[in-house]
Amino acid sequence: MSQRGGWLGVLLLLVLFGAGGRALWLWLDRPLERVSIGGDLEHVSADYLRDRLSPLLRGHTWLSVNVSELREQALAVDWIAEARVSREWPNALTLELVEQVPVARWNDDSLLNSRGEPFAIGSVSPPGGLPDLAGPEGSGAEVLAYHERLATRFAEMGLELTQLRLEPRGAWRFQLNDGVWVMLGRGDREGRLARLTAAWRRQLERQASHIRYIDLRYPNGVAVAWHGEVDPLGQDGTDEG
Repeated sequence: MSQRGGWLGVLLLLVLFGAGGRALWLWLDRPLERVSIGGDLEHVSADYLRDRLSPLLRGHTWLSVNVSELREQALAVDWIAEARVSREWPNALTLELVEQVPVARWNDDSLLNSRGEPFAIGSVSPPGGLPDLAGPEGSGAEVLAYHERLATRFAEMGLELTQLRLEPRGAWRFQLNDGVWVMLGRGDREGRLARLTAAWRRQLERQASHIRYIDLRYPNGVAVAWHGEVDPLGQDGTDEG
Protein backbone atom coordinates (compact mmCIF):
# COMPACT_ATOMS: atom_id res chain seq x y z
CA MET A 1 0.00 0.00 0.00
CA SER A 2 2.81 2.40 0.86
CA GLN A 3 4.61 1.59 -2.40
CA ARG A 4 1.49 2.40 -4.45
CA GLY A 5 1.04 5.58 -2.47
CA GLY A 6 4.64 6.52 -3.22
CA TRP A 7 4.10 6.07 -6.97
CA LEU A 8 0.91 8.13 -6.77
CA GLY A 9 2.86 10.86 -5.04
CA VAL A 10 5.50 10.87 -7.74
CA LEU A 11 2.83 10.94 -10.45
CA LEU A 12 1.05 13.82 -8.74
CA LEU A 13 4.34 15.68 -8.44
CA LEU A 14 5.03 15.22 -12.15
CA VAL A 15 1.56 16.48 -13.00
CA LEU A 16 2.10 19.52 -10.83
CA PHE A 17 5.49 20.15 -12.36
CA GLY A 18 4.00 19.77 -15.85
CA ALA A 19 1.16 22.13 -15.09
CA GLY A 20 3.52 24.57 -13.46
CA GLY A 21 5.93 24.37 -16.37
CA ARG A 22 3.15 25.01 -18.85
CA ALA A 23 1.93 27.95 -16.80
CA LEU A 24 5.47 29.31 -16.63
CA TRP A 25 5.89 28.88 -20.42
CA LEU A 26 2.61 30.69 -21.09
CA TRP A 27 3.67 33.46 -18.73
CA LEU A 28 7.06 33.84 -20.39
CA ASP A 29 5.92 33.42 -24.00
CA ARG A 30 4.58 36.90 -24.58
CA PRO A 31 3.76 38.64 -27.85
CA LEU A 32 6.71 40.38 -29.43
CA GLU A 33 6.45 44.10 -28.81
CA ARG A 34 9.85 45.40 -29.86
CA VAL A 35 12.50 44.42 -32.40
CA SER A 36 15.73 46.39 -32.18
CA ILE A 37 18.11 46.53 -35.15
CA GLY A 38 21.66 47.66 -34.50
CA GLY A 39 25.02 47.70 -36.21
CA ASP A 40 27.31 50.03 -38.09
CA LEU A 41 25.03 50.70 -41.07
CA GLU A 42 26.30 53.03 -43.77
CA HIS A 43 24.48 52.10 -46.97
CA VAL A 44 21.21 50.65 -45.69
CA SER A 45 18.82 52.10 -43.14
CA ALA A 46 17.18 50.41 -40.19
CA ASP A 47 13.80 51.01 -41.87
CA TYR A 48 14.99 49.17 -45.01
CA LEU A 49 16.02 46.19 -42.90
CA ARG A 50 12.95 46.30 -40.69
CA ASP A 51 10.68 46.14 -43.74
CA ARG A 52 12.45 42.97 -44.90
CA LEU A 53 12.77 41.31 -41.51
CA SER A 54 9.31 42.05 -40.11
CA PRO A 55 7.53 39.43 -42.29
CA LEU A 56 9.85 36.78 -40.82
CA LEU A 57 8.44 37.47 -37.33
CA ARG A 58 4.74 37.45 -38.09
CA GLY A 59 2.84 34.86 -36.06
CA HIS A 60 5.72 34.35 -33.61
CA THR A 61 5.86 35.07 -29.90
CA TRP A 62 8.91 35.81 -27.75
CA LEU A 63 9.78 32.15 -27.08
CA SER A 64 8.48 30.63 -30.29
CA VAL A 65 11.02 32.50 -32.45
CA ASN A 66 13.82 30.19 -33.56
CA VAL A 67 16.78 32.56 -33.27
CA SER A 68 19.09 30.32 -35.33
CA GLU A 69 16.57 30.12 -38.14
CA LEU A 70 15.90 33.86 -37.95
CA ARG A 71 19.64 34.52 -38.26
CA GLU A 72 19.84 32.42 -41.44
CA GLN A 73 16.82 34.25 -42.85
CA ALA A 74 18.41 37.61 -42.00
CA LEU A 75 21.59 36.60 -43.83
CA ALA A 76 19.50 36.04 -46.96
CA VAL A 77 18.46 39.72 -46.98
CA ASP A 78 20.33 41.93 -49.46
CA TRP A 79 23.32 43.76 -47.95
CA ILE A 80 23.54 41.63 -44.77
CA ALA A 81 26.96 40.03 -44.28
CA GLU A 82 26.59 38.79 -40.69
CA ALA A 83 23.84 38.72 -38.08
CA ARG A 84 23.44 37.94 -34.38
CA VAL A 85 19.96 37.48 -32.89
CA SER A 86 19.17 37.48 -29.15
CA ARG A 87 16.12 37.69 -26.89
CA GLU A 88 15.66 40.57 -24.45
CA TRP A 89 13.40 40.18 -21.44
CA PRO A 90 10.49 40.44 -21.40
CA ASN A 91 9.18 40.77 -24.97
CA ALA A 92 11.90 42.02 -27.33
CA LEU A 93 14.38 40.76 -29.88
CA THR A 94 17.70 42.35 -30.78
CA LEU A 95 19.41 41.93 -34.14
CA GLU A 96 23.03 43.06 -34.45
CA LEU A 97 23.83 43.24 -38.15
CA VAL A 98 27.03 43.63 -40.13
CA GLU A 99 26.58 45.30 -43.50
CA GLN A 100 28.16 44.15 -46.74
CA VAL A 101 30.94 46.47 -47.91
CA PRO A 102 30.82 46.85 -51.71
CA VAL A 103 34.15 47.17 -53.49
CA ALA A 104 33.02 46.76 -57.12
CA ARG A 105 30.03 46.45 -59.40
CA TRP A 106 29.52 42.96 -60.78
CA ASN A 107 27.86 41.86 -64.03
CA ASP A 108 25.77 45.06 -64.20
CA ASP A 109 23.20 43.93 -61.63
CA SER A 110 25.17 42.94 -58.50
CA LEU A 111 28.03 44.05 -56.26
CA LEU A 112 31.15 42.33 -54.94
CA ASN A 113 32.43 42.42 -51.37
CA SER A 114 36.13 42.34 -50.53
CA ARG A 115 36.18 38.53 -50.74
CA GLY A 116 34.88 38.61 -54.30
CA GLU A 117 31.45 37.32 -53.25
CA PRO A 118 28.51 38.79 -55.19
CA PHE A 119 25.39 40.16 -53.53
CA ALA A 120 22.27 41.80 -54.92
CA ILE A 121 22.00 45.58 -55.08
CA GLY A 122 18.31 45.51 -54.22
CA SER A 123 16.72 48.92 -53.83
CA VAL A 124 19.80 50.46 -52.19
CA SER A 125 21.89 52.99 -54.10
CA PRO A 126 25.51 51.80 -54.06
CA PRO A 127 28.35 54.28 -53.60
CA GLY A 128 29.76 55.94 -56.68
CA GLY A 129 33.20 55.39 -58.12
CA LEU A 130 33.20 51.59 -57.88
CA PRO A 131 35.08 49.72 -60.62
CA ASP A 132 32.89 47.85 -63.08
CA LEU A 133 33.78 44.14 -63.19
CA ALA A 134 32.24 41.17 -64.98
CA GLY A 135 32.89 37.48 -65.40
CA PRO A 136 31.33 34.01 -65.42
CA GLU A 137 29.58 32.65 -62.35
CA GLY A 138 32.02 31.88 -59.56
CA SER A 139 34.83 34.06 -60.94
CA GLY A 140 34.29 37.09 -58.70
CA ALA A 141 37.36 36.53 -56.50
CA GLU A 142 39.61 35.92 -59.51
CA VAL A 143 38.42 39.01 -61.38
CA LEU A 144 38.66 41.20 -58.28
CA ALA A 145 42.21 40.03 -57.54
CA TYR A 146 43.33 40.65 -61.13
CA HIS A 147 41.69 44.06 -61.07
CA GLU A 148 43.73 45.00 -58.01
CA ARG A 149 46.96 43.95 -59.75
CA LEU A 150 46.14 45.81 -62.96
CA ALA A 151 44.85 48.89 -61.13
CA THR A 152 48.15 49.20 -59.24
CA ARG A 153 50.11 48.77 -62.45
CA PHE A 154 48.20 51.43 -64.38
CA ALA A 155 48.06 53.85 -61.44
CA GLU A 156 51.85 54.08 -61.74
CA MET A 157 51.25 55.32 -65.30
CA GLY A 158 48.64 57.86 -64.17
CA LEU A 159 45.77 55.76 -65.55
CA GLU A 160 42.59 54.50 -63.91
CA LEU A 161 41.29 51.00 -64.60
CA THR A 162 37.54 51.58 -64.79
CA GLN A 163 36.27 48.29 -66.23
CA LEU A 164 37.54 44.71 -66.36
CA ARG A 165 35.86 41.80 -68.12
CA LEU A 166 36.64 38.08 -68.08
CA GLU A 167 34.89 36.43 -71.02
CA PRO A 168 33.36 32.93 -70.69
CA ARG A 169 36.22 31.37 -72.71
CA GLY A 170 38.94 33.02 -70.63
CA ALA A 171 39.84 36.17 -72.60
CA TRP A 172 40.34 39.44 -70.71
CA ARG A 173 39.56 43.00 -71.76
CA PHE A 174 39.60 46.22 -69.79
CA GLN A 175 38.91 49.93 -70.04
CA LEU A 176 41.19 52.79 -69.05
CA ASN A 177 39.98 56.21 -67.87
CA ASP A 178 36.38 55.47 -68.92
CA GLY A 179 37.51 55.59 -72.54
CA VAL A 180 40.12 53.35 -74.15
CA TRP A 181 39.32 49.64 -74.34
CA VAL A 182 42.21 47.16 -74.33
CA MET A 183 41.79 43.63 -75.69
CA LEU A 184 44.24 41.54 -73.67
CA GLY A 185 43.08 38.05 -74.62
CA ARG A 186 44.19 34.89 -72.83
CA GLY A 187 47.83 33.99 -73.38
CA ASP A 188 51.11 35.77 -72.51
CA ARG A 189 49.34 38.47 -70.53
CA GLU A 190 52.50 39.85 -68.94
CA GLY A 191 54.28 40.13 -72.27
CA ARG A 192 51.30 41.84 -73.85
CA LEU A 193 50.99 44.30 -70.98
CA ALA A 194 54.68 45.12 -71.28
CA ARG A 195 54.17 45.95 -74.97
CA LEU A 196 51.20 48.14 -74.07
CA THR A 197 53.24 50.02 -71.46
CA ALA A 198 56.03 50.68 -73.94
CA ALA A 199 53.67 51.79 -76.73
CA TRP A 200 51.68 53.99 -74.36
CA ARG A 201 54.69 55.85 -73.06
CA ARG A 202 56.24 56.14 -76.49
CA GLN A 203 53.23 57.41 -78.47
CA LEU A 204 49.71 56.36 -77.47
CA GLU A 205 49.39 58.52 -74.35
CA ARG A 206 49.43 61.69 -76.47
CA GLN A 207 46.69 60.30 -78.73
CA ALA A 208 44.49 58.69 -76.06
CA SER A 209 41.41 60.80 -76.78
CA HIS A 210 41.36 59.50 -80.37
CA ILE A 211 41.77 55.81 -79.53
CA ARG A 212 38.77 53.51 -79.74
CA TYR A 213 40.56 50.37 -78.57
CA ILE A 214 43.96 48.73 -78.43
CA ASP A 215 44.36 45.09 -79.43
CA LEU A 216 47.26 43.24 -77.81
CA ARG A 217 46.49 39.80 -79.24
CA TYR A 218 49.40 39.71 -81.65
CA PRO A 219 52.78 37.94 -81.39
CA ASN A 220 54.57 41.30 -81.67
CA GLY A 221 53.42 44.89 -81.33
CA VAL A 222 49.90 46.23 -80.85
CA ALA A 223 47.01 47.20 -83.12
CA VAL A 224 45.10 50.43 -82.55
CA ALA A 225 41.56 51.26 -83.73
CA TRP A 226 40.79 54.98 -83.95
CA HIS A 227 37.48 56.75 -83.51
CA GLY A 228 35.76 57.32 -86.85
CA GLU A 229 37.42 54.47 -88.73
CA VAL A 230 35.88 51.14 -89.68
CA ASP A 231 36.64 48.37 -87.19
CA PRO A 232 39.16 46.17 -89.03
CA LEU A 233 38.15 43.18 -86.92
CA GLY A 234 34.46 43.57 -87.53
CA GLN A 235 33.83 42.58 -83.91
CA ASP A 236 34.12 43.83 -80.35
CA GLY A 237 37.47 42.24 -79.74
CA THR A 238 36.28 39.46 -77.45
CA ASP A 239 37.86 36.44 -79.10
CA GLU A 240 40.05 33.99 -77.24
CA GLY A 241 43.47 34.90 -78.56
